[in-house]
Amino acid sequence: MVGFDPFGPGARDTFFRHLDFRSKVAILGVATFLAFLWDSPVTTGALAAVVVLLCLLAGLRKEYLLRMGLIMLPFFALVLLTHGFLNTYVGRTALWTAPADWPLVGGWLWLTREGLLYGLMVIFRTITLVLVIPLVVFTTELDELVVGLVRLRVPYKVAFVLASTLRFVPLLLGEVQSIMEAQRLRGLETSRMGLLQRARIYSRIAVPLILGALVRSQQIEVVLASRAFSGSAERTYLHTTRLRTADYLVLGATLAVAVAAVVGLALWGVGRFHGPL
Repeated sequence: MVGFDPFGPGARDTFFRHLDFRSKVAILGVATFLAFLWDSPVTTGALAAVVVLLCLLAGLRKEYLLRMGLIMLPFFALVLLTHGFLNTYVGRTALWTAPADWPLVGGWLWLTREGLLYGLMVIFRTITLVLVIPLVVFTTELDELVVGLVRLRVPYKVAFVLASTLRFVPLLLGEVQSIMEAQRLRGLETSRMGLLQRARIYSRIAVPLILGALVRSQQIEVVLASRAFSGSAERTYLHTTRLRTADYLVLGATLAVAVAAVVGLALWGVGRFHGPL
């Protein structure tokens, strides 16, 4: 992928890379289910840690994780402060209270312990949802992804559109990189510009980028029409997929984790915000 390669060169040789796409979808589904099932910062934090560990084991670059963390740091800070000051529904153990002589907020604006913990839970939930999708999609070849979706009874047209979209992303990123390199060759150095100047330059890039995307989409349409594309799933595939022993183990483990999480929540409150964990 031009200009955006979150996975290192050894990602193709990892255990996760050789799993069937259906096993990865099971991991995606269970991780998403648990992220919304639990609202305890302890359990959601453990889930986020497991997802981060899986990303590292799958070959995800540490630089990518750090970059994503830096990009989302303002959002995380906003979530933490918003819940810390305004979410008094989950509890009112005050850690700090605005002095009474402060205008408008004095005496009633609290920073609560429960609000901060709930904000941490939202952050952990967001980390899980943000990382589990590239963990599944970027470790799967597009041909295997299409076949896996068809095996999951997804209409072939939908699977083809999804795969085409994923193929389109690196092309667009390549277009952006080519435009930026052309601008640098003309003496435009964006690294020395301010934020407003950069925003103005990047907005001008959008016009040739959109035009190039429209041209490519028309070319794809012509190619599909010339090959009499019908969208029928009754066809032969160059790549075949089958569930192996490792896939059955992953499917069994994900199902067991989901059942255990539901039972633990129902019987002992494991995963509730004010629960034991």
